[in-house]
Amino acid sequence: MTVITFDTHQFISKLIAAGFEAKQAEAVSDAFKTAQGETDLASTRDLREMELRLEAKIDKVTSDLKVDLIKWMAGSLIAQAAVIATLVKLL
Repeated sequence: MTVITFDTHQFISKLIAAGFEAKQAEAVSDAFKTAQGETDLASTRDLREMELRLEAKIDKVTSDLKVDLIKWMAGSLIAQAAVIATLVKLL
């Protein structure tokens, strides 16, 4: 993961030069540092793990759908055979 360096002294100095009071500039700097520190970025490893989990879920859903499709097809074939057998007996 890439680490972003942050020069707080330079940031505070620029805020003071722009008209902020020292306490205000320090508060803004602290808030900015806190916001940066709490931001969780996904690493390549995190994305790969998520991709593997999604692939596993997709494989499971796909196999479940295949089983359901086979059940429906078998049921339809049995029903069709029963209808044909009934028609043959009637004729």
